[in-house]
Amino acid sequence: MRRGDALATISIGAMSPLPDWLIALPDAEEMRAIDRWAIEQQGVAGLELMERAGAGVARSVERVAADGPVAVVCGKGNNGGDGLVVARLLREAGRSVAVICALAPDDYSGDARVNLERLPGAGPLRLDGSAWNAAEASGGASDALAGSVAIVDALLGTGFSGEPHGAVAEAIDAINGAGVPVISVDVPSGVQSSSGEVSGAAVQAFQTVSFHAAKPGLWIRPGKAHAGAREVIDIGIPRGAPETARIGLIAARVRELLPRRGAASTKFSSGHVLIAGGSRGLSGAPMMSAHASMRTGAGYVTACVPASLQPILAAAATPELMSRGMAEHDGALSADAAAEVLEAAERGGALVLGPGLGRSEHAVAFARTLAARASVAMVLDADGLNAHAGRLADLAGRRAATVLTPHAGELGRLLELDSAEVERARLRHVRRAAELAAAVVVLKGDDTLIADPQGAVAISAGASPALASAGTGDVLSGVIAALLAQGLDPFAAAAAGVWLHAEAGRQAARRVGCAESVIATDVIAALAAARSSPATGEHESRVPIGG
Repeated sequence: MRRGDALATISIGAMSPLPDWLIALPDAEEMRAIDRWAIEQQGVAGLELMERAGAGVARSVERVAADGPVAVVCGKGNNGGDGLVVARLLREAGRSVAVICALAPDDYSGDARVNLERLPGAGPLRLDGSAWNAAEASGGASDALAGSVAIVDALLGTGFSGEPHGAVAEAIDAINGAGVPVISVDVPSGVQSSSGEVSGAAVQAFQTVSFHAAKPGLWIRPGKAHAGAREVIDIGIPRGAPETARIGLIAARVRELLPRRGAASTKFSSGHVLIAGGSRGLSGAPMMSAHASMRTGAGYVTACVPASLQPILAAAATPELMSRGMAEHDGALSADAAAEVLEAAERGGALVLGPGLGRSEHAVAFARTLAARASVAMVLDADGLNAHAGRLADLAGRRAATVLTPHAGELGRLLELDSAEVERARLRHVRRAAELAAAVVVLKGDDTLIADPQGAVAISAGASPALASAGTGDVLSGVIAALLAQGLDPFAAAAAGVWLHAEAGRQAARRVGCAESVIATDVIAALAAARSSPATGEHESRVPIGG
């Protein structure tokens, strides 16, 4: 497989199905198409691409470990060929390099075989520890790994899927056990580049160097946790490569989507948000969603809560928040309250359904009735999601835009799966949920995934640990609802909301001094700064992407 143009120069043009605020992350099939285009239609030699790829990785090795012996572990195909180029260039620069290969010399072909023949110095070692040429090589693969200051992982490439077995799995374990920095070529071996799934042994990289663009698996867990720092290098694929990626990383330029008020704006044109939720002991959740909507620009916000909670909410909330007490049963909204919320929704806007709702029989009936009948855009969160456990397809009949914001446990309940299974294959399950519900689904996490029903996926760069605190999910639902109420389409509203929420988390951590001390109300307070100040910890397309 050959790769091309750097992320530093990539542009998402008319040929791409992705909006221009996403940085394209091609999967294995899409990357193969780009490779073929460069070689077959643009006349770029595969050997030239391989040489540039290897040179880029060699530079990274020198930055990570400037001196000392290096081990390069090579598999088959072009990934292994890249590793052989790295080994040659490092040896030519005077480094001591042990080369460990998965195949016998006669089993290499094409450009990889050419670079094996170009390798100067000692012959390669086999993964089983034996040397091909005993006169030129001494010691075994294990000794070579143990004596290195850095290891280059060129074992399994972007086309790998499944689970490593045999000597390859043993080599991955040995690489991880060496205790030195590992630089992976394109993707850590054992990680599925298109999805981030890890089915068995996988290299734990210190740094991953990708060609043309980062791959989805470097940004989606569990693969993301194996990638280390991410660097993307230019190996010379011409501009104009076909761009058919369906997955992209949310860039800071998504901020340009955030609505701005003008001279003619009114509270009505700025959008109305209804928050339906709350129950005895859970009055804070709808209040945080409401305050987040207000800070995200909604013109006016109404909290629809059980009648017994309305005085409590009115006393605790900011005075600008309107609240309505509605029909309840034993401290939770009852099915009868759905008609009252529907009446309030007649003036349009967007609805958040679920924060603090509770899981009583009456609350579940309320959530199902309101979700089915509401004609406004809706964000379904928390117990609104739990009310639809195993009934995800019921939402497909809604007439208005729908955004679901589950964490892995909630998505597991929606799909009737264990949450661990969701975490093993996050991309697969968020896409399935979006298709079943005919909705945009936001699978929360450090690698928050936003999927639309047609399979497009936006990924958050994450790096906002301050959000690992109770109530921040309620904040996110309020942010997205405000953007829906202001006219953004559901995919854009969800992605822009996720970015704004993550940036507010980073801003809040800076304000209070550390991520561990941030609480949800700090995130709400930071929303204004997040949308107007330079992004912190951001990953842009004009610099190598760092982890």
